[in-house]
Amino acid sequence: MNKFFGHLSTVTKHRFKVMRNCFRCGLIRQGLAHDLSKYSPSEFFPGVKYFQGNRSPQAKEREVYGYSGAWMHHKGRNRHHFEYWTDFYNGQEVKVDMPYNYFAEMICDRIAASKIYLKDKYTDRSALEYLQNSKNQYTMNPETRERLYYYLTLLAEKGEKEFFPILKEYVKEGRRMEKDAKRLRKADAKKEKAKAKAEKKAQSRQPGN
Repeated sequence: MNKFFGHLSTVTKHRFKVMRNCFRCGLIRQGLAHDLSKYSPSEFFPGVKYFQGNRSPQAKEREVYGYSGAWMHHKGRNRHHFEYWTDFYNGQEVKVDMPYNYFAEMICDRIAASKIYLKDKYTDRSALEYLQNSKNQYTMNPETRERLYYYLTLLAEKGEKEFFPILKEYVKEGRRMEKDAKRLRKADAKKEKAKAKAEKKAQSRQPGN
């Protein structure tokens, strides 16, 4: 019973910390929806079984089975994990650069997770140090990894008060670029439609038609 409420409390506290971080950089919907799959039976009950309080239950599950079924369920449903953006094509692993909004959510997630597990030992360098000590960072898309190092270094050097406005501006710029790309696609589609219509009209005017 203690593990049940311990895990429930950890997941919920983490979610609210991520939510707050997401709100600070303008990711309202993502903040509200963050990690909801952790309450599903496939993730929640293994989390209770392997709950320790000082690290992810998935780490313990891997020690027992050599893999974590809860993690495989989780990463396939949550786009703020870089592992979601990995595919295979012609026998080669394809590492996709993360979209700006999920990249920003990943940063919010890493900051919150560091606070949850490190508690009063947390500093603004904690998320960066975790990344530096992580072996699986090399399975990340190189551009994503480089960008992640850049922003976590800013956090370590400037602190949260200065960092989140910078991350918010990154999100705003990503949205501007996304809107511009949509406008271009829409304009191109309109041109193609007009071209096809003109060609069809020209053909109808040819002799014998």
